[in-house]
Amino acid sequence: MSHPDVPGRGTAANPPNRYEPLHVELEPDPDSDAPPAPTVFYRDASRTILAENDSPDIGFRFSLNPYRGCEHGCAYCVEPDTPILHADMAWRPIGEVRVGDVLFGFDEFPEPGRTRKFRPAAVEAVWWSRRPTLRLVTERTEVVATAEHRWLQARDFRWSQTRQLAAGRRLRYVPVVAEEFDDDYRIGYLAGMTLGDGTFRYQPGWRSRCLGFPVAYWRVALADQEPLLRLVEFLARFGVEAHVRPFHGGPRARRVMEMVQVGSLARLAIIHALLNAERDSRSYRRGFLAGFFDAEGYSGDCLRLSQVDVSVLERVQRYAAGLGFTFEVEPRPGKASTLRLVGRLVDRIRFFSMCRPAIARKIGALYGCEMNVNPETVLAVEPGPVADVVDIQTSTGTFFAAGLATHNCYARPTHEYLGFSAGLDFERRIMVKEDAPALLRQTLASRRWEPQVVALSGNTDCYQPVERRLEITRRCLEVFAEFRNPVSAITKSALVARDADLFAELARQGAAHVLFSVTTLDPELARRMEPRAARPERRLEAMAALARAGVPVAVLIGPVIPGLNDAEIPRILEAAARAGAQSASWVLLRLPKPVDELFERWLEERYPERRARVLARIRETRGGRLSDSTFGRRQRGEGEYAEQIAALFTAVAKKHGLDRRLPPLSIEAFRRPARGDEQLTLL
Repeated sequence: MSHPDVPGRGTAANPPNRYEPLHVELEPDPDSDAPPAPTVFYRDASRTILAENDSPDIGFRFSLNPYRGCEHGCAYCVEPDTPILHADMAWRPIGEVRVGDVLFGFDEFPEPGRTRKFRPAAVEAVWWSRRPTLRLVTERTEVVATAEHRWLQARDFRWSQTRQLAAGRRLRYVPVVAEEFDDDYRIGYLAGMTLGDGTFRYQPGWRSRCLGFPVAYWRVALADQEPLLRLVEFLARFGVEAHVRPFHGGPRARRVMEMVQVGSLARLAIIHALLNAERDSRSYRRGFLAGFFDAEGYSGDCLRLSQVDVSVLERVQRYAAGLGFTFEVEPRPGKASTLRLVGRLVDRIRFFSMCRPAIARKIGALYGCEMNVNPETVLAVEPGPVADVVDIQTSTGTFFAAGLATHNCYARPTHEYLGFSAGLDFERRIMVKEDAPALLRQTLASRRWEPQVVALSGNTDCYQPVERRLEITRRCLEVFAEFRNPVSAITKSALVARDADLFAELARQGAAHVLFSVTTLDPELARRMEPRAARPERRLEAMAALARAGVPVAVLIGPVIPGLNDAEIPRILEAAARAGAQSASWVLLRLPKPVDELFERWLEERYPERRARVLARIRETRGGRLSDSTFGRRQRGEGEYAEQIAALFTAVAKKHGLDRRLPPLSIEAFRRPARGDEQLTLL
């Protein structure tokens, strides 16, 4: 039986708790009419804040856990008909999006001192739900979304929820051009491509070359395959069968090329009729510009079209003007003249969305460009119905919906293999310690507290999705900075870069480390193994941001899964070194009850062909079992295969200068600030 490969929850199984049930206090829902949320939050009412650990192979005694469990709920949704911008510059309804699609996104947060840039955004998960909505109306668009959905404001570039917006607010916007391919577009594309980079040798009435007629053919040869596949598809629409074949450009050819070629006289007659059927329609002009751009276009610091025949450029210029684009002629006597698109980057985006060229490489030149788009004024935010809505998770955390720059669900860190609990409850029933900052302040202010390193967190990731809203971890860091008590944090989330200022303040006192858990650099394996964690490249970007801020950072490859990701150790260490890591470590996977059952089921669903091999390798490193809790062995395993992993790690870490420890954390700067009711001492 096949299983859908959708990165939703880490597991669909929910085995019963093997111990006593946990008694919790349910956080009341402020909106009793709203449907129950997929993730339920509980108030952790315990009066202690620091968990004490006495394990000899763990490098800390105390840890602080603002959350227990790891949130994977979804509350940021829009209606299914909302158009979203894909990487090919097509606007399609969000209800049709699928996992693996690539959207046109941008940086969730800019790097310090810089602006946001456009980025490709891979769809990692899709959720449907039924929720109350609001109708957001602007000057040029409107969208139905949940009250919690976030939009990027134009004035201060802050994220604001739908319910926080009001008339007069301005959002970031790109024009929506939702136009599809029709026969006029297909004919225009064929004509533009042929004029730009095609060869057509045929006249009506020609017969076989055996009768003395010239060799007749139509051919387009390119290094990029996308236009060729499109030509094959479009020609088939008109009864012309063609195929993509290798093209041999001769001994001086510098690139591997392919071609689409037609030699049948009957089919050439059809192509001749199509090429001479200039249509006076918007679709024809769109297709012509797309075909000509794929053949002769350049997209880099600007958008240009080149051609020796000036009359062809004049035709291009005329078609573009009819679609609202201005191209300036740049004459080059004796060489190919060019047309340059006049305007801003948003005009190039509009050109791509309207004309829909095929070459992804040229469209991809937009990635890395500054997000310089138009402001859009909000006219109204009105109550909407309870409706079916869709939410997606993307690799950037962002996309464009109905033209507006928006945020998807949070880039959620997944649970650790040895987390608070196992199964679905670990993901959707979250304990939240709202008073953690106050309890921490009380603990550190006590004369009984001996300053020492505190780990963030010892159990689950302190930078999980709800942290963006609650900021419990950040407020705890503010307390640590106030007392200058050393902190060592470990996370899979890129959200940690948000608190670079506090970590940097502590680091100046020798009192902060941050470790990043990176398990793989393979996007497909990451999507399957850590479906809701920040993508590996985002963790490396966050690592680089903290390193630039002066915070000592390290990489933890954990867990290393024999037979699945152990071969990636060299690549991970090299990437971490480039990102500014100063040290590295690793932890071998172990599978205590009931995680072993969940992991075996996961292997069966995701990698059935590797299941036996991976489990055998784990047992080989665990004395014939899947888990070994013995101190000294549980982190690294035993046996020949475990020794090979250790030897590989040691050699590569040394090569990249990661074979040293982070500088020791210091308690020398620790202080207890005077409380408001205490009198300051003179000395």
